[in-house]
Amino acid sequence: MTRQSITLTKPNDEWLKSQVDKEEYSSKSELVNDLIRQARKQQVEIDWIREKLEKAESSGFTAESKEEILAQSKAMLNG
Repeated sequence: MTRQSITLTKPNDEWLKSQVDKEEYSSKSELVNDLIRQARKQQVEIDWIREKLEKAESSGFTAESKEEILAQSKAMLNG
């Protein structure tokens, strides 16, 4: 694993410490890694939605029903 040094604002550092103090995470590093994983997953979802929107805009319409689009979106969110 790569070791990094980062500088945090006081409120962010206090929030990280509070999460560790509540035993939500065993360390600030574990929490930061989890936040990055969540952000990466969210970016995949955003990219998928953006791709769907661009495709729909360029074609003028989609053959999928709103229920199908909603089901696909929920499937992406649930992993």
